[in-house]
Amino acid sequence: MRVLVTDPIADAGLARLRDAGHEVETAYDAEGDALLDAVGDANALVVRSGTEVTEAVLAAAPNLVIVARAGIGVDNIDIDAATDHGVVVANAPEGNVRAAAEHTVALAFATARSVPQAHARLKEGEWAKGDYLGTELNGKTLGVVGLGRVGQEVAKRLDGLGMDLVAYDPYIGEERAAQLGAELVDFDECVARADFLTVHVPLTDETEGLIGEEALAQMEDGYVVNVARGGVVDEDALAEAAENGVIAGAALDVFGEEPLSADSPLLEAENVVTTPHLGASTLAAQENVATDTADQVVAALAGDPVVNALNAPSVEQSAFDRIRPYVDLAETAGTVAAGLFDGRVERVDVSYHGDVAGEDVELVTAAAQQGAFAGLEWQVNAVNAPRVAEERGIEVTETKNRQSEDFQSLVSVTVGNDDEELTVSGTLFAGDDPRLVEIDGFRVEAVPHGHMLVARNRDEPGVIGFIGTVLGDADVNIAGMFNARETRGGEALTVYNLDDDVPGEAAERLVADDRIVDVTSIELNGE
Repeated sequence: MRVLVTDPIADAGLARLRDAGHEVETAYDAEGDALLDAVGDANALVVRSGTEVTEAVLAAAPNLVIVARAGIGVDNIDIDAATDHGVVVANAPEGNVRAAAEHTVALAFATARSVPQAHARLKEGEWAKGDYLGTELNGKTLGVVGLGRVGQEVAKRLDGLGMDLVAYDPYIGEERAAQLGAELVDFDECVARADFLTVHVPLTDETEGLIGEEALAQMEDGYVVNVARGGVVDEDALAEAAENGVIAGAALDVFGEEPLSADSPLLEAENVVTTPHLGASTLAAQENVATDTADQVVAALAGDPVVNALNAPSVEQSAFDRIRPYVDLAETAGTVAAGLFDGRVERVDVSYHGDVAGEDVELVTAAAQQGAFAGLEWQVNAVNAPRVAEERGIEVTETKNRQSEDFQSLVSVTVGNDDEELTVSGTLFAGDDPRLVEIDGFRVEAVPHGHMLVARNRDEPGVIGFIGTVLGDADVNIAGMFNARETRGGEALTVYNLDDDVPGEAAERLVADDRIVDVTSIELNGE
């Protein structure tokens, strides 16, 4: 498949994509119409912070499977639009975590000891020993805003240097914070108690300008360090606070607009240290990010889980190996259930029984929704199926029961509304061999593959022979057949595996017979 890379990444990542058999094209200068043209036939798009992935870009790429960000921040990617288009958005948050954490620590020391200022004056011939009185980190309080991956690594390192830790993060539990040696507090208390305040949050509507005039006024000669995202710190307010002695100093690696303008007030503040977005600029980090990103692209294009997907269910590789067969089984059950259901689908229930109930099945449930919504007028996949359900007001429920009477594991998908419902259940035989074992209350043992014909008919002699004759006259070969009935002489249900689809004329001939209630053709596995 074709992978378009619009921002530079390490050669190791490009090599990994090519080794996987994909065509890799770089277009580092593409923007505007040129970007829209370049992405037109791409199956994957790899970006860093330099490419804006907008609704227009996504609309111009009908074959796009994944947008992979070689790094952490994804504020340059319209994730909502990507979800609507069924495109996975993934980042590479682990590859540069250590580098960003170490740069944060380096800047904390740099601003505390005025390292770059003293260095610059010494280079100019001044021995300004008496002009700089530094601050030790030992015994001071570190305030961490955002206790995610990078924030945790910074906390570990500076905790080891004898700092007291307080942290603000509404998405982490007190137990985890305590494990890191940090006291979890609200934002105002975090800022007020911090001698050194480090920032590790993404740029969102909620975090833009988070560290502004009001927050800075609470710091009382403290230091601010930002190696996260530009815009989280109000740069004008920071420069003024530094110039006026409200804070003792600051160090920034990221800015609201990059490159930083030559007339930025930050450059005029003597006690503000600036670096040009170097947080991830180590050889190891660049290679790690590039290869991590490439691995996620390869996984997405192969239909495997994308570990760091931001808008799709993800699962660890070890767990995916156990649930992989159930992903396809659930999608098939959803497809068959929706295909056989005559009414309006207002709810989808996915239930798990037996061993599979003990697994992380979020991806399996998404696949079941994908199958149930496959007949809609636009492309649906595991990425946008939950969004489709929400937009259409379709209720989705998931239930688990570790007990199973008849099978080691059973996955059931029910589609229905207030008046009626239909359930299809499936399991795996030895060797992960899938079988549909129940269709609308009928016990079957059907192989879910290829062209399938599901017929409801009266349980009378000659009906199955008649169906075989009609299919034979249409030159459609029967590869397999599975029959079930309610009671002798009652209604029966038969599943036929066919080598080809049933022509319209043959289907009409079948339903014209009084003994046949209805027939439904279902195509699985893209056939």
